[in-house]
Amino acid sequence: MAEAFPSAHSHVFLGEGHERNERRTWMVIVLCAFMMVAEIVGGLLFGSIALVADGLHMSTHVSALLLAALAYSYARRHAEDERFSFGTGKLGDLAGFSSAIVLAMIAILIGYEAVTRLIWPVPIDFNEAIPIAALGLVVNVASVLLLSGGRQHDHGHDHAHTHGQSRSGHEHDHEDGHGNDLHDHEHAHGAAHRDNNMRSAVVHVLADAGVSALVIAGLLLGRFLGLAWMDPLVGFVGAIVIAVWSYSLIRDTGAILLDMNPDRGMAERMRAMIETDGDRLTDLHLWRLGPGHLGAIVSVATEQSRGPDYYQSLLSRFRALSHVTVQVHQR
Repeated sequence: MAEAFPSAHSHVFLGEGHERNERRTWMVIVLCAFMMVAEIVGGLLFGSIALVADGLHMSTHVSALLLAALAYSYARRHAEDERFSFGTGKLGDLAGFSSAIVLAMIAILIGYEAVTRLIWPVPIDFNEAIPIAALGLVVNVASVLLLSGGRQHDHGHDHAHTHGQSRSGHEHDHEDGHGNDLHDHEHAHGAAHRDNNMRSAVVHVLADAGVSALVIAGLLLGRFLGLAWMDPLVGFVGAIVIAVWSYSLIRDTGAILLDMNPDRGMAERMRAMIETDGDRLTDLHLWRLGPGHLGAIVSVATEQSRGPDYYQSLLSRFRALSHVTVQVHQR
């Protein structure tokens, strides 16, 4: 026996700060694009290949940020498009996955260039390169601060809903006898609430800032101590750091795109709650719909005269659940 479906309900599973993060991303794109154009034009006018190279490097991050901004825009404009069975909340994860692939390619290119220069050193114009790296660091730090300003969690979730039963009023039901509601509400602010689109944008500019800082250190050591080999060495270290961040982002977003269980602990607590009175959870699918939103399909076998509403009431204590379908089988 399954619950009766309501005539209409929303499938908008966007993160709490979606529009705010979209605006901030566009602002950083403008900042980085201005810096990119200034470096390329300046390098061409003054004959600085280092300046042109840094401008082209900046263009890769502008492209990644543009991907994030377009994902925000598309997800917002098509949030209520019925062609998307579970909304557009995962579009940011798709953009984050794609951006992480680009980041991995950047890490490989930096690592290759660093190894090449360790084997075949090239002359470095320290007096020109140090100011360029410093300027790039300032722009990237400003970008990180601007993007990070939008990474705030809003604890209100009045948009959550389930099939067949309204979730209104669940804000006042903070915990059951086992404290599950509060625990899962707090736990959900980790993986469930993470905006991987914004995360990928931050990682890109943070990676560039980190590399710039390492490059400055290497250039200063080369300039004042004559250790020219430090420049490619710190570049190689930076490539490893970027590769690690890229792998982490690919792993997390890939798991979401493949609908992997985002929280096994939560799934076990759901099972324990349903099976408290002798009922049996025969099937459970738990996946992420978007930042702060989880979906679940639950199948229960019971000897009691209980309908789907009973189990939906139990599961409403897990406040990260935004879309729940319950099937009940009488034994």
